[in-house]
Amino acid sequence: MIREIISRLKQGHRTMPYPAEPLQMPERFRGYPVPSSLARSAEQHGTSAECPYGAFSAEEGGCLDMGKCLFCAECPAGGIEFTTDYRLAATQRDHLLIKPGASRQFAQALSADLQRIVGRSLKFREVSAGGCNACEADTNVLSTIGWDLGRFGIQFVASPRHADGLWITGPVTENMAQALLTTYTAIPDPKIVVACGACAIHGGPYIDSPQVKNGAAGLVPVDLFIPGCPPHPATILDGLLRIIDKIR
Repeated sequence: MIREIISRLKQGHRTMPYPAEPLQMPERFRGYPVPSSLARSAEQHGTSAECPYGAFSAEEGGCLDMGKCLFCAECPAGGIEFTTDYRLAATQRDHLLIKPGASRQFAQALSADLQRIVGRSLKFREVSAGGCNACEADTNVLSTIGWDLGRFGIQFVASPRHADGLWITGPVTENMAQALLTTYTAIPDPKIVVACGACAIHGGPYIDSPQVKNGAAGLVPVDLFIPGCPPHPATILDGLLRIIDKIR
């Protein structure tokens, strides 16, 4: 036992220093778009720059909807540039709309009443509502030793009765809609809802399919939108820490 304790002390701190220190993302990571590039694309391509998923529109000088965007960098607009900024989450749906000259909006902290309840212990029940498992996989990464989501008091639980909030992935298929509503009802009030990924926000690549509901917002009120296909673990964690007022 003494040897194990000595070995553990020598190993030191395994968890990454974030959020005390910013994360360094890879150069090829596609994060927050450069607003000026939206205007250039709109001017150069006009209506021919329309995205097949409705993420980019040439109207109003160019607008990118991060809630619909797959960050594929293969859109008809072509000239849209992305930074490596992973801070993408928002607490209002319209804050995911990026336009040239518009002020940037980050996710905001929950109300003071909710903060008193979930500020130190936030439990989620996850519902995979027809997704491809990519968002689920990147969410699961947060439970590994490098990220250690539990050090912030955030955990996923097996029963909605033990949860403070609902975590939704997938476009919400017809087969999963009732299960989602049943789980939402089973979570005690007050509760919060997180839509994780482009599918859960607005349908993702399955948008307007007759078999999906185009995301969760049409069925339940959403408190945090985390864009991406799938969202990077850093994007997910940043949004969560902002709503519980751990970072600003």
